[in-house]
Amino acid sequence: QVQLVESGGGLVQPGGSLRLSCAASGSIFSINTMGWYRQAPGKQRELVAVTISGGIANYADSVKGRFTISRDNAKNTMYLQMNSLKPEDTAVYYCNALIHRVVDGWMNVWGQGTQVTVSS
Repeated sequence: QVQLVESGGGLVQPGGSLRLSCAASGSIFSINTMGWYRQAPGKQRELVAVTISGGIANYADSVKGRFTISRDNAKNTMYLQMNSLKPEDTAVYYCNALIHRVVDGWMNVWGQGTQVTVSS
């Protein structure tokens, strides 16, 4: 059994910053890609940023230059530093990872989501 747990969401004013964390736990052999997605009310879930085990990262155009994804492989933890936040960044943010389990191989895992609200 493996799981992802997000933390760090909350309410912030426009222009402010938040740092999200995503910790993977369980019978993990290795983790390939890890990424952040978000879903705003009435909209489809969209990719925010993704990183592979080699350190390459890709970002949605809407967050380039403002958000930074990083990971600590020793801790099986991923982060999303969000700066210059805008009201349109308001959404539930989900962590996703492709995890190679010790038993039963690869599994695509989602976290439970954490709410980010940008409002004055």
